[in-house]
Amino acid sequence: MSWFETPFELLRYLLEVAATIAFALSGVIMAARKRLDIVGVCVVAFVAAFGGGTLRDLLLDQRPFFWVRHVGFVWGILALCAVAMLFMRQHHFQPTERAMLLPDAIGLGLFAAVGVDVACAAEMPALVAVMMGLITGVFGGVLRDVLCNEIPQAFNDHRPYALCAFVGGWADIGLRQLEAPAWLTLLACVVVTAGLRGLALWRNWQLPIWRV
Repeated sequence: MSWFETPFELLRYLLEVAATIAFALSGVIMAARKRLDIVGVCVVAFVAAFGGGTLRDLLLDQRPFFWVRHVGFVWGILALCAVAMLFMRQHHFQPTERAMLLPDAIGLGLFAAVGVDVACAAEMPALVAVMMGLITGVFGGVLRDVLCNEIPQAFNDHRPYALCAFVGGWADIGLRQLEAPAWLTLLACVVVTAGLRGLALWRNWQLPIWRV
């Protein structure tokens, strides 16, 4: 028996790897902006990459956690932190907030898709599956910002973020109801979620804010 029993399992694993890398990079950039040391960079990157998926696994009572099942993720994050810090210093890379937007948007879409699929595999109701996708995609970034003493970007920049993951999750569920191929539902969630976030940033869409 091969490690992955079906091509779809391989696709989901690759999406999870790509999402982990994207969010870890956003964590590295945030930690660099705060001038943390190597330990701080690794901790922030770890929380950004694994926070949402760990919370999802807790809520779905999935044991062991996904990064414990695939311990290579942890080694990969540690190596990524070291290489990224070295690269940023050698090339005098400016760790601005704008630099975080691309990996953050890509990671949001990838993790949302994985979260919905994991919940559907556990036979959760549609709304719960969508919420698990949202949690997987959003809460790593929330924990990253909290660790760095920032109001989470998902809550205070007023541009659609969690809403993008919510809509992308329903795109996935809708295609499942139409009995579309599993790979198509997964990619649709990625494209809709990341695409909406990209459009929101490009067009500077704003959600209504609380006015006193």
